Amino acid sequence: MKLDGIIAFVTVADCGSINEAARQLRLSKSTVSERLTELEHALGAKLLSRNSRQFGLTDDGTVLLDRARRIVAETNEAKEDLARRRGEVSGPLRIAVPRAFGDLHLGPILYDFMDRYPDVTVTADFDDRISDLSSAFDAIVRIAPVELPKLATEQLTVSRRTLVAAPSYLDRHGRPESIDQLERHKAIHYMDRGPDDWTFKSEIERVVARVVPRLRVTSCYAMRDAAIAGLGIAWLPTFHSHQAIKAGTLEMLDIGINPDLTPITIAYQHAPAPSAKLRALIGHLKLGLGDPPYWDEDLAIPRSTPIS
Repeated sequence: MKLDGIIAFVTVADCGSINEAARQLRLSKSTVSERLTELEHALGAKLLSRNSRQFGLTDDGTVLLDRARRIVAETNEAKEDLARRRGEVSGPLRIAVPRAFGDLHLGPILYDFMDRYPDVTVTADFDDRISDLSSAFDAIVRIAPVELPKLATEQLTVSRRTLVAAPSYLDRHGRPESIDQLERHKAIHYMDRGPDDWTFKSEIERVVARVVPRLRVTSCYAMRDAAIAGLGIAWLPTFHSHQAIKAGTLEMLDIGINPDLTPITIAYQHAPAPSAKLRALIGHLKLGLGDPPYWDEDLAIPRSTPIS
């Protein structure tokens, strides 16, 4: 019975599909299937029920899963213990990161980390679809207010969202200074966030603005570029908009509401204790990002006055 087969089995069970497990393990679908088949032959038991319509664990697979997870965790812990005994920050590190944030900010800091620790190899999956930690990753970076109760979480910094628009758009349509005035404008909406309404948190209540959408997209890059092109107002994280704001192609709006604050965190398993390489990465990310983050430096971010 090979460890590769056990890792494949745990990853498939956690992901719910062979395709997703193959993607996370950076293997072909056929390789993952072969490892599962080898494991089943070695154990003399069918672990997965799979056909074109459904996928699930058999009774034997359910019994094995907890033990298989412990084997994988203990193997990883043993590797880390040996590395710690040698005083080394080394070995493979697997992380998942939201795509745009990784492209814009985390990537350069990660490359500097790898230059500082040349014996660490990193697999970084820049993908917005990954929202929870599976056996394929050591840690996941998240931009979300909801914590994952089964995981340890550390805050790296914060993300601020502000309303922005091109000066050309504002010269044509006016600069809104309140929620009521905002509702007379056109919006550039992010489709994956849910309803088109914008919900702001004032100092005493939540306030909803219903702004007619001019454009709906699934990319913050497209939102920023559409706003620069003068199509309407966008509600963007400053880590996307800061360069355009500093260049004068976007202008932040002050409607008497504080910017939306969302923690940027890194989550990992409670046990075993985080490895030396993961602790080194977390420290490096915190230092590189800053809190408040470096991209907010020199931005005159609006602050609210209480709504009566």
